[in-house]
Amino acid sequence: MSEIIVGIDIGTTKIACFVGRKNEHGKIEILSMGKTESHGVTRGMVSNIEKTVNSIREAVNQAQEQVEGELTIGLVNVGIAGQHIKSLQHRGIYTRNSTHEEISQADIDALIDDMYKLVMEPGEEIIHVLPQEYIVDGEQGIIDPIGMSGVRMEANFHIIAGRIAAAKNIQKCIHKADLEVDETILEPLASAAAVLSDEEREAGVVLVDIGGGTTDIAIFHGGIIRHTAVIPFGGNVITDDIKEGCTILQRQAESLKVKFGSALASESQENEVVCIPGLRGREPKEISIKSLSGIIQARMEEIIEHVYYEIKNSGYEKRLIGGIVVTGGGAELNNINQLFEYVTGMNSRIGYPNEHLGQSATKEELTSPMYATGVGLVLKGFESNERNKRSIAAVKGHSKKTKGSFFDKLLEKGKSWFEEDVE
Repeated sequence: MSEIIVGIDIGTTKIACFVGRKNEHGKIEILSMGKTESHGVTRGMVSNIEKTVNSIREAVNQAQEQVEGELTIGLVNVGIAGQHIKSLQHRGIYTRNSTHEEISQADIDALIDDMYKLVMEPGEEIIHVLPQEYIVDGEQGIIDPIGMSGVRMEANFHIIAGRIAAAKNIQKCIHKADLEVDETILEPLASAAAVLSDEEREAGVVLVDIGGGTTDIAIFHGGIIRHTAVIPFGGNVITDDIKEGCTILQRQAESLKVKFGSALASESQENEVVCIPGLRGREPKEISIKSLSGIIQARMEEIIEHVYYEIKNSGYEKRLIGGIVVTGGGAELNNINQLFEYVTGMNSRIGYPNEHLGQSATKEELTSPMYATGVGLVLKGFESNERNKRSIAAVKGHSKKTKGSFFDKLLEKGKSWFEEDVE
């Protein structure tokens, strides 16, 4: 079997495990997916270790059983989110020792590694260091400096940080489930990998991932990530509003939202009514679909206002030709993209995680927006592996060259000594 990558999406409402591989055309195929309810996660953060571990085990077991032949999942990529996530911009400087050799991947890695040493606030750690552009000996706007000559190398970085405790809790859950963490990946970056095209990233686009506990935002322009943010509201807040507004049970509110919910009250008919069974011995309750949509629209408008504030705060509002791409479980609400367009004035579409997937072995249900993060974690895993292979190849090539030149010199000296002795 070809190389397998596993991604685990630890969400507020669900925990899902995705198993993927590359086909002969270089496309990703999702071989299996296991999903279970999440009982130990609140707003993207682990709040109960044991419940989360049990859910992870169940999802992993489901995924293993669906794969033909024997598969034992051990190494996984896991997503991280939550309102503790923050981002900042920083410039790094690296002075090279050699002026004769070309800039290599090792030089870039040294510059990036140096950024991980930045002093953060107590209890915080750096999760991702994302280069935006490089500056070589004062020449700006360089995207890939490998192969260039220069001494002083600088770069503008987008740095994403979060609480150490939140990351450690995720890792602890993975280890207790008898698994090992390969990489911890910010969830909006994973979702972006799954639903955005290269053209959209280049033109400028906003990814909005509406999950159960949080809404994640990632803004791209010029093919580079420019801004990230996490809003501590998601689909569960809408469910709570329906529960309170209609005085029904939580599970009934969730079912109403999924089956009959709409983000635009004006699209619902006045006379549409749904009947909810009453508690033991009580009369059934009739709920107006228009009233239900009104509750959903009010909360969604609040979430979209937060999103629009982040867009304006990024400074890229006027340069986002690709508009807004909405994904995550919240994107399944009827008329959600119309409400985004109404509030922000920007064009929008629903993001389905099939942008980089092969068709032959991918189940149709996996193309739902709610699985964008899980599919993206698999994609990011393959990207990371390719990057590491290139880096190792570059280092090996460099070491061989150095080793060869050293022995050549030694051989030449030996020859000269031998010739002198003969004479």
